[in-house]
Amino acid sequence: MTGGTGFRVALAGFLHETNTFAPTPATYEAFCQGGGYVPMTRGAGMFEAFRNVNLGMSGALRIAAECGWQAVPVLWAGAIPSAHVSRDAFERIASEIIAGIRDAGPLDGVFLDLHGAMVAEHFDDGEGELLRRVRTVVGPEVPIAAALDLHGNISEESVALCDVMVGFRTYPHVDMAATGARAARLLDRMMRARKRPAKAFRRLPYLVPIPFQSTDTAPGDRLYRQLDDIETTGVVSASLFMGFPAADIPDCGPCAIAYADTQAEADQAVERIAAAYDDAEAAFDNVSYAADEAVAEAARIANHAGTGPVIIADTQDNPGAGGVSATTGMLSALVAAQVPGSALGLIVDPAAAARAHSLGEGATADFRLGGHPGLPDDAPLEIEAQVEKLAEGKVHATGPYFGGTRLDLGPSACLRIGAVRVVVTSNIAHMADREMFRFAGIDPEDQRLLVVKSSTHFRADFAPIARAILVARAPGPMPLNPADLPFTRLRPGLRLSPNGPAFGASRADPARPDPGSAAAAVQYR
Repeated sequence: MTGGTGFRVALAGFLHETNTFAPTPATYEAFCQGGGYVPMTRGAGMFEAFRNVNLGMSGALRIAAECGWQAVPVLWAGAIPSAHVSRDAFERIASEIIAGIRDAGPLDGVFLDLHGAMVAEHFDDGEGELLRRVRTVVGPEVPIAAALDLHGNISEESVALCDVMVGFRTYPHVDMAATGARAARLLDRMMRARKRPAKAFRRLPYLVPIPFQSTDTAPGDRLYRQLDDIETTGVVSASLFMGFPAADIPDCGPCAIAYADTQAEADQAVERIAAAYDDAEAAFDNVSYAADEAVAEAARIANHAGTGPVIIADTQDNPGAGGVSATTGMLSALVAAQVPGSALGLIVDPAAAARAHSLGEGATADFRLGGHPGLPDDAPLEIEAQVEKLAEGKVHATGPYFGGTRLDLGPSACLRIGAVRVVVTSNIAHMADREMFRFAGIDPEDQRLLVVKSSTHFRADFAPIARAILVARAPGPMPLNPADLPFTRLRPGLRLSPNGPAFGASRADPARPDPGSAAAAVQYR
């Protein structure tokens, strides 16, 4: 270690949440484009790129400045969730990170902004492989700290290789920058003390459907509040990783990680997290609706007194979990119902966006919208629509989730189909910010029904205006219930949903009905 107070710290990031059942891999070009993340950024360019955005690297760079580190920014790359990271993308990005760390010279520490659920074409554990390579370069004495997503599928090897792993505590993830700052502070603590904390790691027994993992609703809210309580008892860091359920790998699933001055304190902390998670199992059961049921229920609610739109989450085509943001089940249900003041975003269809631009605003023509070729129960919607507004797709997403990120959605259009308007874009991004409607001429606050291609992140910006929120099960590549996924490689005994069937056992007679299959209940504002 170099010593002194101006610690030399290399900083790098490589983020991807991998849905191993999704249709489209994450190529190198996907990381260059970013897909709602900051596009691939190198070296000193990272200082400006991460100023005032909600990402882990932003928080880490802020702490680096506050603590007077000699920061050595290397490379940051992130891509929207999809199928496996291609071998080419993984090797090019990982090799550049490793070369940058190697070329940085003597280091006091390494900060990594990671996801925790990356699966490459040739490595089940993308983060574990990257950490192995980093550790090989810096040796056993240099401390490594990482900020990770709440949905990380964390491996035992990753925990062993990394000195501190800190997870988000919010879903929607409004604390990404804050998590980077927490991890960076712990790295500074280790460098100053020249001592690593004791660590404890424990796997947890069941998967939870993505929409019901929200920390804004029960029981997630109390599970994550507990972490603050645990850290008042001498524990320096406690994290609950809910896991990303659409990954057919042995490390898929939730876990608890804690760090403390003594091993006994760390062990006690993970036991508390595990006990609370066990106790919460039945409370994770929740409700959802088929597409036409969701629209009918939303219309019923909208007819009652109150203000603000009723919001329907099209969770099974959530691009934040490997969806394509193009399936048409919810759009077809909206068009059939023709509820005045209805809007949907986003349908990613470059051909339809290009056709709209060629026709011009005000034109009416036949369109072939969306559709997923890999889903037998989803097809393009062939319909007449009016081109209401054209846009170039440059969006400054200022809501709590994106936190100021500038998105490039490519050539875009708002199409009107009777009473229904749909935002069509060329590039994919998670519909998690009101500006993603507004740039296309739709004021979300003034609508009666809004359909969003999202599971939970939309809540950060949309919940304050929502009269009610419903979860819909229109056809899509990301099943609401993990038990519906064709797993082959999970660890035996992992329950595939709360109080549901266990992997490795018969799945014909689950202990409880599928979460989300009930027919009523709604969260009112």
